Amino acid sequence: MSLATTMRHVDLTSFGAPDVMSFTNGPVPQPGAGEILVKVQAAGVNRPDVAQRQGIYPPPKDASPILGLEVAGTVAAVGAGVTDFAVGDQVCGLANGGGYAEFCILPVGQALPFPKGYDAVKAAAVPETFFTVWANLFQMAGLTEGESVLIHGGTSGIGTTAIQLAKAFGATVYTTAGSAEKCEACEKLGATRGINYKSEDFAAVIKEVTGGKGVDVVLDMIGAAYFEKNLNCLAKDGCLSIIAFLGGNIAEKVDLRPIMVKRLTVTGSTMRPRTAEEKRAIRDELVAQVWPLLEAGSVAPVIHSVLPFDQVVEAHRLMESSSHIGKIVLTLE
Repeated sequence: MSLATTMRHVDLTSFGAPDVMSFTNGPVPQPGAGEILVKVQAAGVNRPDVAQRQGIYPPPKDASPILGLEVAGTVAAVGAGVTDFAVGDQVCGLANGGGYAEFCILPVGQALPFPKGYDAVKAAAVPETFFTVWANLFQMAGLTEGESVLIHGGTSGIGTTAIQLAKAFGATVYTTAGSAEKCEACEKLGATRGINYKSEDFAAVIKEVTGGKGVDVVLDMIGAAYFEKNLNCLAKDGCLSIIAFLGGNIAEKVDLRPIMVKRLTVTGSTMRPRTAEEKRAIRDELVAQVWPLLEAGSVAPVIHSVLPFDQVVEAHRLMESSSHIGKIVLTLE
């Protein structure tokens, strides 16, 4: 069976609102050494996709300009030197770009087998958030059993993943969300306390529930708007891990004394600029430590909506509304 030479994909002719996205046809990419070509069955929708569409998160120079960082499907071709996967294997993975398309290139070190029992939709809801949470919450912030963590945006794809993983590895979890319904959803996933940031002062709640000690780690996607309060939420030797700037990236008139007095660490990262070797290391740890949890059903991606590929504009509008609880996934077949 010969491989198609052209494919349908989402096109950006300009930056802006969701409706700048349209569909076009282009050549099927060819896998190079250490790469696989995936016939995409499902693709995750993520905040970095929205930021790229808005023109504020450009892809690396060597990456596909097509939107999409998270795919699941079937291996259609393999590049030179690839022995981990073969044509016909079911894989999901973290792409460097190009996921909103019928075919997508995955570096082999960023590809993973479907967890046992998973279909393409469920598999496509895993890579981006699990890579991000594992790297920032466990590798960089060093969250361990017996510690406590405050997770902002608890009902986002990142949040629902972080709550479950932190709980699974023995941490006490607190989280913020924007409604009573969302706080309840967080608690069902394993959070000890969901904090409605619209009606409660999360820093005051953390002080109360921890007996004034604070939490060991804060996982934050808000940025400047929460920076000072996050520092105040941390216990001695705590770590603030910043993964996004939904509340701005410039913090002014912030009292930095808690960093010195409490010996705090402030860290953060984005996934896309990491090297292939760094991403492979994250992938290997996920397969060893998280895949068994997924396959046992003790941790699972939370999927809010599954939309056909043609509704990519509606998917981005839903993402921007922040009304969802969990992941948004596009299906291509």
